[in-house]
This record gives sequence, C-alpha cells and structure tokens, in this order.
Amino acid sequence: MKNNHLIPFLLLPFFVVSAAQADINLIGIGQVSGTYQDMATKTAAHLENGVAGNLLGGVGSGLAYAGGNTFLALPDRGPNATAYNIDVDDTTSYIPRFQTFSLSLAPNPRYDSSIIGSLPYIVSPFLTDTTLLFSKSQLAYGVNGAPVINNEDKFYFSGRSDNFDATKPSTNPKNARLDPEGIRVSNDGKSVFITDEYGPYVYQFDRSSGKRIKAFTLPAYFAINTLDAQGADEILGNTIGRISNKGMEGLAITPNGKTLVGMMQQNLSQDTKKYVRIITIDIATGVTNEYAYKLTDGSSVSDILAINEHEFLVDERDGSGLGNGDAAVVKKLYKIDLAGATKISTPTIGSGTPLVSKTLFVDVLAKLNANGIPSTHVPAKLEGVAFGPDMVINGVNKHTLFIANDNDFLPTVDGIDNPNQFFVFSIDESDLNSFSAQKFSHSTHDEAEEDCDLHGGR
Repeated sequence: MKNNHLIPFLLLPFFVVSAAQADINLIGIGQVSGTYQDMATKTAAHLENGVAGNLLGGVGSGLAYAGGNTFLALPDRGPNATAYNIDVDDTTSYIPRFQTFSLSLAPNPRYDSSIIGSLPYIVSPFLTDTTLLFSKSQLAYGVNGAPVINNEDKFYFSGRSDNFDATKPSTNPKNARLDPEGIRVSNDGKSVFITDEYGPYVYQFDRSSGKRIKAFTLPAYFAINTLDAQGADEILGNTIGRISNKGMEGLAITPNGKTLVGMMQQNLSQDTKKYVRIITIDIATGVTNEYAYKLTDGSSVSDILAINEHEFLVDERDGSGLGNGDAAVVKKLYKIDLAGATKISTPTIGSGTPLVSKTLFVDVLAKLNANGIPSTHVPAKLEGVAFGPDMVINGVNKHTLFIANDNDFLPTVDGIDNPNQFFVFSIDESDLNSFSAQKFSHSTHDEAEEDCDLHGGR
C-alpha cells in the first residue's frame, strides 16, 4: 500500500481577470490525486465493489475551517459508482469519516500576470489525519451490513443504504446509514457538526475521536416513513419528507458559535420544486426555526456559509461538468440575509411562501472560465465552501474563500484526471464589509459523553 498522504500535488497558477466583483479573484488551486489512500489504514480492505475502503476521495462534499491552515474535508457515503448490487444502490460498507488537511498558500515565483492560467499563489494540501465516525451504542444495520471493525465500544456508521430500522422514521438516530454532506467546527475546537442526506440528520461528533455525542431533532415532516435501500423506491413510497439523496446538504455555524444553519439540497416531497428549506438550530437548546429559499438557475444547493450572525453565502449549482460528462453551466454563490426574514412553520411551502432575500455574490464558473479552465473541466460537484485565514496581498488585507469538489471517488472520468481540488479566492474587504470571522479557542479535544437518548442538550 502506498503511503501518499504527505505528498502534495501543486497545480501551477492561473491568471485573474476582472468580473462583476472586481476584487474577488482566483488566486490558487491545489490538488490531491484521486488515487491516494487516507490514513485510516484499518479500513483499507476492499469494499464490496472492489474499491479500497480508505480511498482518498469525495473530500469536497463538505469543507470547514478550523483555524490556522487547518481545514476539515468531508467525504460523503463512499464509492458507489462501480455497479455490484442494485438492491443497495451500489452503496458499500465505507465508513464515513472526515479528513484533516493543512492547506497552506505561498507566493508563486513563476507567476506572470500577462499569462492566462498563471496564479499568484501555490496551494499545498497535506493530509494530516483521518477520523472515523462511530456511536458508542448499538446501531441498526442491514443483513451483513455491520462494518467488520466494529467492537463492543464502537459501532461505526456506514454508507450502506440498507442500514436502517424500517419500523421507524428515517430520522431515527439509531440508523447506521450516514451520508455526510456538511461540516462545521465548534468555536472551542472540540466538536464537529455534520449534516446527512439519509435522515436527514444533524449530528455532533467529538473531533478528536469521531464519537457521536448529540443528535438534533428536526421537524417530523423532514422525515420519510417508508424506508427502502433503493432510493427510487423510497421516492415512490413517500409523499412527505426529504427526497432520496437530496437531504440536508449544507451547514453553516454562526461566528459566535451558537447557531447551526442547515440547508436542504432540494425541496421536500410535499413542497413545490425549487423551494428549499433553511433551518436554524440553537446548539444549546435544540430550538429550530425555518426559512424558505428559492433556487434561481441552479438545480440544487450544496453548502451554506456564515458571513456574520445573519448573512450567509449559498452555493447554488447544476449537476454538470467534470464527473458528469458534460459542460458546467451554473456554479454560483448567492448572498442571503435572515435578518427580518419571515419564519415559516408549515409542512408545505411553495408559491406565496415568503422567501429570504438573495443577491448574486460571485459567479464561480465565470471566474474559473476566465482563468483558462473550460466548463468541461470545472468539477460538476463544487460542494464544500469555507472561509480561510485573512492574508495581505500587495499591502491590502484580503479575506480568503476555499471551494472544494466531490470527485465521487473517481480518480479519472473518461480518461480525464478527476482529483480532489481546492480553489482559493481572495475577497476585498469592500466586497464583504459585514464579514465576521469565527473565533477558535485552543482545545485539548477532550472526549465528551454521548447522550443517553441522543436528543436535546447534554
């Protein structure tokens, strides 16, 4: 087995051209080969479909900043692009995890502003840790669905679509199936919060060990009651609740560390198409509030990121681009404001439902195109969005924005390399004058105890 986690792949930079926001610029791109393996060597055995159980892939499903040059990158439910068993949608016993990366930027000595495709910074990704997600109490698995590394103290979550209790709603926290999509770090650095598409769930995990310590209760109409290992059958069997594989996709945490803001990928089954729910969760009390968002030209939402306590960036995109075999059309970040927005509390939303205000913040696809990246090479799944550390460029303080892709664990697509990528943008303070950075305190990462009932406060 190759131990390649300390080998960065550096992509030579690209030149920046002006766009609507003159001071939002692509400054660097880092890549990690999709052929590498992560640091969870005990999961390296082949999965049911023959793919290594620790393939380093999908790391841009979610991306969270953790202070300094440290970021947490989140794969989803694992490799399921290789057909082997349609009864479980080709999902495998891949154990959900998060990857800890150091993403550092250094001036590019070969930068030439006269050349399209030259960027001023080199991004160096180093994988420093892999953390597997588990429960200390028994979970519900399908037949032969329990991970082989389970023991009396650790019951690992799994990407297998049949790992559920069919007698309870899909939001049952005892279900072992987990399809992680959004991730954020607590202000004390001890916890990570993760959203999921299967439930949908919002879970809190100990950052050091990966042990689940809390589950947040969502309104009942987010759940489905007829569960099936095949997503198509789940869709046919339910008229209320999340659409299969379109659950809780994005997650933000307010800079004060008190509120989580989750966002569905698409509408609930009972809602009108293009009407997407935003849900805020008070971390201390579990109290929730909801708001309605309407897609503009994208087909789904992939992430949400806090600018301050009430403003957020929403990652709206289509499904086209590298990995889908066609050309990307929509990859945009919209700015929304929940201050003064109308709260909703109905199980159905659609025409006439009050919406949060939104304005285009940056057309990511246009920025990448302007820097010499054709739409066919722009990743279809630009899903993880995080602010990074501020930096001084030409004597001016800039905010940094990192966007990562989910490569679906496919190292190549139609003969084209399909790596894990990190796109870094600089943002002038005048383009984000209301920005408030999340403040992290030093942490010993002490383990917390898991709730007895997994709901509410600890």
